[in-house]
Amino acid sequence: MDSDDVSSDDSAFTLAGRLADRDSVIATQWCAVERAMEVIGTRSAMVLVREAFYGGHRFDELVRRTGLAETVAAKRLRQLVADGLMEQRPYREPGARTRHEYVLTDRGRALFPLFVALMRWGQAIDGERRGADLVHQGCGERLVPAVRCEAGHDVTIDETTAWLVKDLATT
Repeated sequence: MDSDDVSSDDSAFTLAGRLADRDSVIATQWCAVERAMEVIGTRSAMVLVREAFYGGHRFDELVRRTGLAETVAAKRLRQLVADGLMEQRPYREPGARTRHEYVLTDRGRALFPLFVALMRWGQAIDGERRGADLVHQGCGERLVPAVRCEAGHDVTIDETTAWLVKDLATT
Protein backbone atom coordinates (compact mmCIF):
# COMPACT_ATOMS: atom_id res chain seq x y z
CA MET A 1 0.00 0.00 0.00
CA ASP A 2 1.07 3.58 -0.65
CA SER A 3 1.79 6.29 1.85
CA ASP A 4 -1.48 7.81 0.59
CA ASP A 5 -3.47 5.02 2.26
CA VAL A 6 -5.78 6.12 5.02
CA SER A 7 -6.91 3.99 7.90
CA SER A 8 -8.10 5.07 11.29
CA ASP A 9 -10.01 3.64 14.18
CA ASP A 10 -13.05 5.58 12.92
CA SER A 11 -13.06 4.20 9.36
CA ALA A 12 -14.52 0.83 8.53
CA PHE A 13 -11.73 -0.09 6.16
CA THR A 14 -8.61 1.35 4.57
CA LEU A 15 -8.99 3.83 1.72
CA ALA A 16 -6.26 3.81 -0.91
CA GLY A 17 -5.24 5.63 -4.10
CA ARG A 18 -7.38 8.61 -5.09
CA LEU A 19 -10.11 7.38 -2.75
CA ALA A 20 -7.86 8.13 0.23
CA ASP A 21 -8.72 11.81 -0.27
CA ARG A 22 -12.50 11.45 0.00
CA ASP A 23 -13.10 15.12 -0.81
CA SER A 24 -11.35 14.82 -4.18
CA VAL A 25 -13.82 12.32 -5.64
CA ILE A 26 -17.59 12.72 -5.64
CA ALA A 27 -19.34 9.43 -4.86
CA THR A 28 -22.08 9.88 -7.47
CA GLN A 29 -19.39 9.59 -10.14
CA TRP A 30 -18.36 6.06 -9.17
CA CYS A 31 -20.38 4.50 -6.35
CA ALA A 32 -21.76 1.03 -7.14
CA VAL A 33 -23.78 1.12 -3.90
CA GLU A 34 -25.66 4.18 -5.16
CA ARG A 35 -26.33 2.45 -8.49
CA ALA A 36 -27.60 -0.66 -6.71
CA MET A 37 -29.85 1.43 -4.47
CA GLU A 38 -31.31 3.15 -7.54
CA VAL A 39 -32.45 -0.29 -8.68
CA ILE A 40 -33.47 -2.06 -5.44
CA GLY A 41 -33.29 0.65 -2.79
CA THR A 42 -36.95 0.76 -1.85
CA ARG A 43 -38.86 -1.34 0.63
CA SER A 44 -41.42 -2.17 -2.05
CA ALA A 45 -38.74 -3.48 -4.43
CA MET A 46 -37.16 -5.67 -1.77
CA VAL A 47 -40.43 -7.20 -0.52
CA LEU A 48 -41.40 -8.01 -4.13
CA VAL A 49 -38.00 -9.64 -4.67
CA ARG A 50 -38.47 -11.50 -1.36
CA GLU A 51 -41.78 -12.89 -2.54
CA ALA A 52 -40.24 -13.91 -5.87
CA PHE A 53 -37.54 -15.81 -3.92
CA TYR A 54 -40.36 -17.47 -1.97
CA GLY A 55 -42.00 -18.54 -5.23
CA GLY A 56 -44.59 -15.81 -5.74
CA HIS A 57 -45.15 -15.00 -9.41
CA ARG A 58 -48.62 -13.67 -10.05
CA PHE A 59 -49.52 -10.04 -9.51
CA ASP A 60 -52.44 -10.71 -7.16
CA GLU A 61 -50.40 -13.00 -4.90
CA LEU A 62 -47.47 -10.55 -4.86
CA VAL A 63 -49.81 -7.73 -3.81
CA ARG A 64 -51.53 -9.89 -1.17
CA ARG A 65 -48.31 -11.27 0.31
CA THR A 66 -46.47 -7.93 0.42
CA GLY A 67 -49.33 -5.74 1.57
CA LEU A 68 -48.43 -3.20 -1.12
CA ALA A 69 -51.07 -1.15 -2.87
CA GLU A 70 -51.72 -2.41 -6.40
CA THR A 71 -50.48 0.87 -7.89
CA VAL A 72 -47.22 0.70 -5.92
CA ALA A 73 -46.67 -2.97 -6.77
CA ALA A 74 -47.41 -2.38 -10.48
CA LYS A 75 -44.99 0.56 -10.68
CA ARG A 76 -42.22 -1.27 -8.83
CA LEU A 77 -42.68 -4.48 -10.87
CA ARG A 78 -42.40 -2.44 -14.09
CA GLN A 79 -39.14 -0.98 -12.77
CA LEU A 80 -37.79 -4.39 -11.71
CA VAL A 81 -38.57 -5.71 -15.21
CA ALA A 82 -36.99 -2.65 -16.86
CA ASP A 83 -33.85 -3.10 -14.72
CA GLY A 84 -33.60 -6.77 -15.69
CA LEU A 85 -34.23 -8.26 -12.23
CA MET A 86 -37.52 -9.86 -13.22
CA GLU A 87 -39.15 -10.87 -16.46
CA GLN A 88 -42.78 -11.16 -17.40
CA ARG A 89 -44.11 -14.47 -18.65
CA PRO A 90 -47.59 -14.81 -20.09
CA TYR A 91 -50.07 -17.27 -18.62
CA ARG A 92 -53.75 -17.82 -19.15
CA GLU A 93 -56.36 -19.38 -16.91
CA PRO A 94 -59.12 -21.23 -18.81
CA GLY A 95 -61.78 -18.73 -19.86
CA ALA A 96 -59.73 -15.70 -18.79
CA ARG A 97 -57.58 -13.19 -20.62
CA THR A 98 -53.83 -13.60 -20.87
CA ARG A 99 -51.98 -12.20 -17.87
CA HIS A 100 -48.31 -12.02 -16.90
CA GLU A 101 -46.43 -13.54 -14.02
CA TYR A 102 -43.15 -12.18 -12.71
CA VAL A 103 -40.08 -14.41 -12.48
CA LEU A 104 -36.59 -13.60 -11.24
CA THR A 105 -33.96 -13.41 -13.96
CA ASP A 106 -30.36 -14.49 -13.40
CA ARG A 107 -29.65 -10.87 -12.50
CA GLY A 108 -32.43 -10.97 -9.91
CA ARG A 109 -31.27 -14.32 -8.55
CA ALA A 110 -27.81 -12.77 -8.11
CA LEU A 111 -29.36 -10.80 -5.23
CA PHE A 112 -29.49 -14.03 -3.20
CA PRO A 113 -26.36 -13.28 -1.08
CA LEU A 114 -27.73 -9.81 -0.32
CA PHE A 115 -31.10 -11.34 0.57
CA VAL A 116 -29.42 -13.75 3.01
CA ALA A 117 -27.40 -10.91 4.55
CA LEU A 118 -30.48 -8.70 4.96
CA MET A 119 -32.44 -11.53 6.57
CA ARG A 120 -29.70 -12.24 9.09
CA TRP A 121 -29.13 -8.54 9.76
CA GLY A 122 -32.87 -8.04 10.24
CA GLN A 123 -32.99 -10.90 12.73
CA ALA A 124 -30.10 -9.35 14.66
CA ILE A 125 -31.68 -5.89 14.96
CA ASP A 126 -33.62 -6.76 18.09
CA GLY A 127 -31.93 -10.09 18.77
CA GLU A 128 -35.16 -11.96 18.23
CA ARG A 129 -35.16 -14.78 15.73
CA ARG A 130 -38.53 -14.76 14.00
CA GLY A 131 -39.98 -15.09 10.55
CA ALA A 132 -38.43 -17.39 8.00
CA ASP A 133 -34.99 -18.89 8.19
CA LEU A 134 -32.91 -20.12 5.28
CA VAL A 135 -31.11 -23.43 5.74
CA HIS A 136 -28.81 -25.58 3.65
CA GLN A 137 -30.80 -28.51 2.26
CA GLY A 138 -27.74 -30.74 2.55
CA CYS A 139 -27.14 -30.40 6.32
CA GLY A 140 -30.00 -28.34 7.73
CA GLU A 141 -27.79 -25.57 9.13
CA ARG A 142 -28.75 -21.90 8.80
CA LEU A 143 -27.23 -19.89 5.96
CA VAL A 144 -24.77 -17.18 6.95
CA PRO A 145 -23.57 -14.29 4.82
CA ALA A 146 -19.84 -14.23 4.16
CA VAL A 147 -17.36 -11.95 2.42
CA ARG A 148 -14.58 -13.57 0.43
CA CYS A 149 -12.00 -12.31 -2.00
CA GLU A 150 -11.87 -13.76 -5.50
CA ALA A 151 -9.14 -16.17 -4.33
CA GLY A 152 -11.61 -17.65 -1.81
CA HIS A 153 -10.22 -16.20 1.44
CA ASP A 154 -12.71 -15.12 4.14
CA VAL A 155 -12.16 -11.38 4.65
CA THR A 156 -13.01 -9.22 7.65
CA ILE A 157 -13.73 -5.51 7.49
CA ASP A 158 -10.31 -4.81 9.04
CA GLU A 159 -8.66 -6.66 6.15
CA THR A 160 -10.44 -4.61 3.48
CA THR A 161 -9.03 -1.81 1.34
CA ALA A 162 -11.21 0.36 -0.89
CA TRP A 163 -9.83 1.52 -4.23
CA LEU A 164 -11.41 3.28 -7.17
CA VAL A 165 -11.58 0.72 -9.96
CA LYS A 166 -9.52 2.90 -12.31
CA ASP A 167 -6.86 3.26 -9.60
CA LEU A 168 -6.70 -0.50 -9.19
CA ALA A 169 -6.28 -1.04 -12.92
CA THR A 170 -3.23 1.24 -13.01
CA THR A 171 -1.35 -0.21 -10.03
